[in-house]
Amino acid sequence: MEARTGSTVEDTPTVLDLLARGRTLCTPPMRAAVARLAAPMDSVAAYHFGWIDRDGNPAAGDGGKAVRPALALLSAEAVGANAQVGVPGGVSVELVHNFSLLHDDLMDGDETRRHRATAWTVFGPAQAVLAGDALATLGTEVLLDAAVTGGADPVDAARAVRLITTATRRLIDGQALDVSFEQRDAVTVEECLAMEGGKTGALLAASAAIGAVLAGADDRVSDALQRYGYHLGLAFQAVDDLLGIWGATEVTGKPHWSDLQSRKKSLPVCAALAEGGTASRELAAQLADPTGRGEEDEHVLAARAALIERAGGRAWTQEEARRQYDTALAALGEVPMADEVREHFVALAEFVVVRER
Repeated sequence: MEARTGSTVEDTPTVLDLLARGRTLCTPPMRAAVARLAAPMDSVAAYHFGWIDRDGNPAAGDGGKAVRPALALLSAEAVGANAQVGVPGGVSVELVHNFSLLHDDLMDGDETRRHRATAWTVFGPAQAVLAGDALATLGTEVLLDAAVTGGADPVDAARAVRLITTATRRLIDGQALDVSFEQRDAVTVEECLAMEGGKTGALLAASAAIGAVLAGADDRVSDALQRYGYHLGLAFQAVDDLLGIWGATEVTGKPHWSDLQSRKKSLPVCAALAEGGTASRELAAQLADPTGRGEEDEHVLAARAALIERAGGRAWTQEEARRQYDTALAALGEVPMADEVREHFVALAEFVVVRER
């Protein structure tokens, strides 16, 4: 189960098995939850997840990496419970995550996700918003269902509901900051990290603890697992920010230069603006110039990416991803667990910081 010498993290059986297990155990109850939605929201959500095509025919689309469900199942095992105990948590966090993606695509104007047209471009903005709202609500409903059906103790289910609703609020706070940053000429690195802690860190924090909470873990264990997930989320977002500028569209499935086109104040941009040298000042001047906002061609965007790299934004963000990874593992060290489970947590963390999509 250990990584082979010279192989990439994605090639290791451990990570692939963990992600596949999360999808296998959580997809059927997630499909059942989505099936409760009224038409056409059920179809919008099913299309977004890759289960059907735009005409309603069954499809086998890319449903995403499923890191969050994998963490939820692992967190149950961290406290000695069966992975199945964490399934309602895995379903909940994945529903909330996809609520945010449906809304993000519309707010960012992205027309492609996972190598196909985004839901809002197929079904219209209004239906995409409503489907996203419905997924967020289902995220709470599946946890309450676990208490009713006996899948979780009612007190533990209530704690899990509080965990996911608090994470959802923080996620929305982070997204609101992200949108507001697009209208500002400069954002500090500290402000960017705070925004990304809400937008990405909060839900990964919940994912890393929710299975343990459903299994009855005490607050000390839950808090440590949440800190692992939070810092893992910051590492994840740092890598995502790098891919948003330098990732290949054919690998990421996202539009090329999309973050630069929207003048998003991601970590590489904020770090470059803070550097203060010649490239940094030129970048600041470009971002402050309203001319051609949102209409820059490939040549302009490529030159902007080069400025960010010259100002050190790319290297700083790569180092920050590793710093956040180290902090996550330090928090994980506070939780006693089986060696195999710990190795799986570490493997998932490594996957987050060494990936191409």
